[in-house]
Amino acid sequence: MLKIGLTGGIASGKSVVAARLRERGAVLVDADALAREVVEPGTDGLARIVAEFGAGMLDAEGRLDRPRLGEAVFGNKDRLAVLNGIVHPLVRARAAAMTAAAAADAVVVQDIPLLVETGQGSSFHLVVVVDAPDDVRLQRMLEHRNMDADAARARMAAQASREVRLAAADVVLDNSGSLQQLLDQVDRLWDSRLVPFARNLAAGTRAPRTGGPVLEAHRPEWAREAARLAARITAAAPELVLAVDHVGSTSVPGLAAKDVIDLQVAVRDLDAAERLAPLLAAAGFPAVRGVEQDTPKPDDPDQSAWLKRFHANADPGRPVNVHVRAAGSAGWRYALMFRDWLRDDSEARGRYGDHKLALAGRFAGSPGTRDYAEAKEPWFTDVAWPLMAAWAGATGWEPPSCAS
Repeated sequence: MLKIGLTGGIASGKSVVAARLRERGAVLVDADALAREVVEPGTDGLARIVAEFGAGMLDAEGRLDRPRLGEAVFGNKDRLAVLNGIVHPLVRARAAAMTAAAAADAVVVQDIPLLVETGQGSSFHLVVVVDAPDDVRLQRMLEHRNMDADAARARMAAQASREVRLAAADVVLDNSGSLQQLLDQVDRLWDSRLVPFARNLAAGTRAPRTGGPVLEAHRPEWAREAARLAARITAAAPELVLAVDHVGSTSVPGLAAKDVIDLQVAVRDLDAAERLAPLLAAAGFPAVRGVEQDTPKPDDPDQSAWLKRFHANADPGRPVNVHVRAAGSAGWRYALMFRDWLRDDSEARGRYGDHKLALAGRFAGSPGTRDYAEAKEPWFTDVAWPLMAAWAGATGWEPPSCAS
């Protein structure tokens, strides 16, 4: 199933998005509703709160007095941490049970106000953030929630900043305009990304890519996207994944590239890569068979040193190549050395950029990028390899990632 984490700051419009996604067919898991459920009378959650904060947290009917509890923890980070330590694990367990009960091809949306603050982003295939400027949110709280300005600002300050929340987002829904504009964005997301993503995930197939190579100027957000994807992969199999490195052209500032994130996953050996395969598929990166070896280089012609496993994105909205290689192998070392050489040597970077640009123009009308990729391959052996090997020797380069 496809697991979506939905979040947004107070008065961002997150509840509207959650309701629309449920209308379109998503299974909605509402963290706020679950937070109320796990502290109902007779629950272990309520008993633990009373034991920690006292019976004064109960109303006349024996139910949790939420305003009183809120006053007890507001502005007190230590007491808030104690409360969260009671409630959050119970909510997560209940959410996990609801998710497990959903159909295999379902889109499960977890509405979590504090998703970013609690570091849960890597648990989801996508994090969707509903966003509005701070001044817009403040005005909504004043007009629709009958809050005064100081109270509204305090509530906003108690949450992650807008910048931190946006940095955690795979998808941003802009709610600075009209309600209909927000709903239209949700519908486009559902139809063009979530539904095909869920379909690909259930089938274990990569998202199709069409069109010839299109190069664009380096984008700083590629590094941030790669970091989020790497965290997701690591969380999927922490006992198998030794390291995840951003490699390829999008990892090199100043180099034009196709909008495809390349990640190298280091494992102990190819047996570990095989065990990792179904876990990567479940995380949104199904295996692509038939791509299981890099081209051996002259100094290390042993083909077994260049074996790998290849995975790609099921998400139609973010092309990703995942190269699974044994740590310390020749192929693993080459990918890291090539990246670091291009980052360090501006002449090499320019030379490779010119080569790519010429080939991109040559294959611009192709239905895909396979011919472009195959035409680049001789350059890696004939031109890049001797130059980067000499650079590594002169600089004393060593792999920056794990080697065992």
